[in-house]
Amino acid sequence: MKKTRFTETQIVKAIQEHENGRDAKELCRELGVSTAAFYKWRQRYGGLDVAELKRVKELEDENNRLKRMYANLSLVHEALKDAMAKKAVTPDEKGSLVTHMVQEHGVSQRQACKTVSLPRSNVQYKRKPKQDEPVIDQLKELVDKHPAIGFWQSYYRIRRKGFNWNHKKVYRVYTELKLNIRRRYKKRLPARVKQALYQPAALNEVWSIDFMSDTLWDGRRFRLLNIIDDYNREVLHIETDLSLPTLRLIRVLEYLKEFRGLPQIIRVDNGPEFISHRLDMWCKEHKINLAFIQPGKPMQNGFVERCNGNIRKELLNAYVFNNLNDVREKAEEWRKDYNCSRPHQALGFVPPVEFI
Repeated sequence: MKKTRFTETQIVKAIQEHENGRDAKELCRELGVSTAAFYKWRQRYGGLDVAELKRVKELEDENNRLKRMYANLSLVHEALKDAMAKKAVTPDEKGSLVTHMVQEHGVSQRQACKTVSLPRSNVQYKRKPKQDEPVIDQLKELVDKHPAIGFWQSYYRIRRKGFNWNHKKVYRVYTELKLNIRRRYKKRLPARVKQALYQPAALNEVWSIDFMSDTLWDGRRFRLLNIIDDYNREVLHIETDLSLPTLRLIRVLEYLKEFRGLPQIIRVDNGPEFISHRLDMWCKEHKINLAFIQPGKPMQNGFVERCNGNIRKELLNAYVFNNLNDVREKAEEWRKDYNCSRPHQALGFVPPVEFI
């Protein structure tokens, strides 16, 4: 509809002047409109005064407002019906629901936020990416170099380097990297040089030591400490118990020293009992060289490994043991037979005690 330059109040007043006896042509000339336009005004506004016109206008505005409200409520209701399966509890879930209502149903952001009881600032907030790369690099460098240190040691080391990061930020990155979980780090060993299996030329030149394990009839595990002389493959001792720490190993060596003497070299693997500081100090006191094989290379200690295989096949797999005394008796019986009666192919089919 073409918009007129006269207000509705002016039009109603002009019509009232005509009804009071004023000539229509004179009014049209004064207002600058045609007679046809004036009679259209009479058809639309005839019989109304200014107060009634104002009331009609208010009713039309109220009607339009109610129509818009109904349309908005219908739209929101439809959007909620679609989203009823998506139960929103956390702010992130509510934010996703608001986005769905706006994009799929055309609901305004304000209305959608009001419906799910979420502040508009939560939806409009743009998360800033965290610049954590420098912190990550510093923490990884520290943990790789010092695997046993905890958070506060790491934090103060970083502060001493000149980085002024808040401890809460460092701890957040620390936990995201899962460094706060107890770590089982690999114990660092000195470099082990590959050496050929040395064939000694005399007794008490090289001994080989190794551990074995098995279970009793009641399920308890026990260990065997096997000591042999590499020259004639003689089994010097088999120590048996539920636990055989380093101190027990040293006690056995002290026992052998009384009647056998001590070797120049003891060949061992990298077990915790052999890399112990106490064993190292004891060997240095007695001028014994500890020869470590390379990790994961058991055949570099082939003499005792071959003996272990015989013990496993002829002793541990052949009997069921009820208790430790049973194991000790059978082990001592087997050791005497192995040393005194069993022919050894590498020794020319003679027992070890006869190979001198």
